[in-house]
Amino acid sequence: MGEPLTLQSQIQNPKSKIPLARRTLIMGVINMTPDSFSGDGLNGDAEAALRQGEAMVRAGADLLDVGGESTRPGHAPIDEATELARALPAVERLARALPVPVSIDTRHSNVARAALDAGASLINDVSALQDDPALAALAAERGCPLILSHWTRGPRVAGQSIVERVIADLQVATQQALAAGVAPEQIVVDPGIGFGKVAEESLELLRRLGELRRALPYPLLVGPSRKSFIGKVLGLPPEERLEGTAAAVAAAILGGADIVRVHDVLPMVRVARVADAIARGWEPPV
Repeated sequence: MGEPLTLQSQIQNPKSKIPLARRTLIMGVINMTPDSFSGDGLNGDAEAALRQGEAMVRAGADLLDVGGESTRPGHAPIDEATELARALPAVERLARALPVPVSIDTRHSNVARAALDAGASLINDVSALQDDPALAALAAERGCPLILSHWTRGPRVAGQSIVERVIADLQVATQQALAAGVAPEQIVVDPGIGFGKVAEESLELLRRLGELRRALPYPLLVGPSRKSFIGKVLGLPPEERLEGTAAAVAAAILGGADIVRVHDVLPMVRVARVADAIARGWEPPV
């Protein structure tokens, strides 16, 4: 598959170099909100976040994604002070204690800046710069990777498929990031499974990931873990969507994902290793 892609943060943090393309990387979700859709919110408990992060790293997580604002359907917006109070202590402890990069999951440049100062190495913007374009300038200033995740908002174009919509919107977002000075090798794109999308659209995106890969020349992150489309297919609540998540993660990897964002790290590490063996080839250990 050619030379491995690399995201290289310029923050003085030896954990921030993330090699891609040799295998799929596993991003573990650490949710600091009290109202996570998946039932795993830690409600600002930084010590619980550290324990969870330690367990995820032992299970094989390559990086951790910390968020302090709920983006579940129907969520109530919170102020930045509340988001910081929930997320920042966890970022500080995780970045200090663990040997993997920490990502800050936020739509707000002030929150991202504080998290980077506290040791985070990446910014994960679920709004793809729609809510705070200053995130791009911050990522450029710090030389850190920027994940641009699609969130379907606004009117739909008649006759436009969800795949066409995601490609068009992410092309706008990536051009915006480049114009702000973000290096192309620092950009990651995410089709935003479940963000403003009905189950049929999330399934279509997973089925047609190859088209996104061809249209967007950036590493691809996919986050299907416990999402509502799995619940719709199986008729199950979030805590019973492990097998459905496994199927979606395998499909994402076979479709070309470089990173998968998951709640259940150990089983998804195993799923990813087998899916990688199928997609990328496998050699028995010596």
